[in-house]
Amino acid sequence: MGHTGGVEIEISDDSIRLGQLLKFASVVTDGGEAKALIASGDVRVDGEPETRRGRQVHVGSLVEVDLPQGRQELRVVAPKA
Repeated sequence: MGHTGGVEIEISDDSIRLGQLLKFASVVTDGGEAKALIASGDVRVDGEPETRRGRQVHVGSLVEVDLPQGRQELRVVAPKA
């Protein structure tokens, strides 16, 4: 299918941990999968590789994940009022 478009992920706080974000966005099914994906270096936050699952990702950040089926882009947004 190639390049998948960006997905907006609404979070209720100002930030969310990277591992939680990946689960919330259904990129991974559990924490172990999130840990392995992040450790593999296939996750970038605002263009920088990130290997810490506990990294706080803030509203406005772009998270890019390289998956076998293509790159997934997650844009972190505040809930719409």
